[in-house]
Amino acid sequence: MSEETKIQESAVEEAVSQETEAETVSQEALDNLVSLKKGDTVKGTIVKIEDNQATVSLGYKYDGVIPLRELSAVQIGSASDAVQIGQEVELKVVSIDDEKEKLVLSKRLVDGENAWEQLQKSFESGEVLEVTVADVVKGGLVIDVGVRGFIPASMVERHFVEDFSDYKGRTLRVKVKELDQENNKVILSQKEVLDEEFEQSKQAIMASLQAGQELEGTVQRLTPFGAFVDIGGVDGLVHVSELSWQHVVHPKDVVSEGDKVRVKVLKVDPSVGKISLSIKAAQPGPWESAAGQFNTGDIVTGTVRRLVNFGAFVEIAPGVEGLVHISQIAHRHIATPQEVLKEGQEVQAKVLDFNPAEKRVSLSIKETEEAPEQAPRSERSERSERSRAPKEELNNPNVSLSNQSMSFTLAERFGDKLSKLK
Repeated sequence: MSEETKIQESAVEEAVSQETEAETVSQEALDNLVSLKKGDTVKGTIVKIEDNQATVSLGYKYDGVIPLRELSAVQIGSASDAVQIGQEVELKVVSIDDEKEKLVLSKRLVDGENAWEQLQKSFESGEVLEVTVADVVKGGLVIDVGVRGFIPASMVERHFVEDFSDYKGRTLRVKVKELDQENNKVILSQKEVLDEEFEQSKQAIMASLQAGQELEGTVQRLTPFGAFVDIGGVDGLVHVSELSWQHVVHPKDVVSEGDKVRVKVLKVDPSVGKISLSIKAAQPGPWESAAGQFNTGDIVTGTVRRLVNFGAFVEIAPGVEGLVHISQIAHRHIATPQEVLKEGQEVQAKVLDFNPAEKRVSLSIKETEEAPEQAPRSERSERSERSRAPKEELNNPNVSLSNQSMSFTLAERFGDKLSKLK
């Protein structure tokens, strides 16, 4: 036998062997599929996709179908939303009807069985999952995690979201917050992931901050007690007293949300996560600005800001207040500043002393007013004598007192009373 003949015979034998082996495998597959029953798990390949179902080849005498409702744990519009042609899938047999050559399969059931185990592991470990928003419903977002998952509206973002309509199809990073397999309940949260990341970022930024450091920031929100300013991912509080060198009633009178501001770091407390900032400290102080503005002897216009027992504080420039001592308010003697002045009143004053280094200004209101004319000395003496006369006459019971046109003696005036004393 020639060498060529031997090669040909060997090739024929190999072909026959392969064919026999293929027939055996096909028969085994057929035998396995013939014995299929409801509830069995099988593997197949997607060969056709329609709007309401997908067709699967299992190597069986006829193909199986996956109805739309059995493709996903969440509602979908088309089979193409869940599978693709050529994709290998694991399925569970829902029903077999050989007479109608109908084999109904479910991808949803297999996905659900696998999902609960994985979700339990993720829940226990705190693992972060990447998920896609399948639908937007009232109150939150629907997620397909093998089973139907739900993200409540309050757990989507760190901030309030009014409209979630553009969230469908988005990829989110979430943690499993609650699991209840018996009631098919899965609650997820993206907010928890964002909160943890924010806290890590905040601690890193706070560690880099130092008191006295100046930064650029953006006003995020206003409250009656101050403004919160974003300084690169974290918010610090500018107390209302630190917004301006002038008195501020409400933060909205000075800044608005979105304003870019320069701030100075006053204090950083990582233990409680608080950052204290100041806008006014990052600006030139009023005393610095006023250093070359006023001189001793100047006549200035100011506003009475506060009245105290010993005088009045008058603002002569934004943030610069001087004291008008009570003795410098009026030429006449006054018991309290309120007799002459009231808060908010505009007055003129003379600068008696100006010391910006010590932040002190002494003012005088009376120095800007002309002193009242005094009566001649002889008239003053006469008035003084007249004022003393009644006292002297009272000490003499025989002296007659005159009051306008009336004249009487002490005995006449007090006779009845004196007789009673006897």
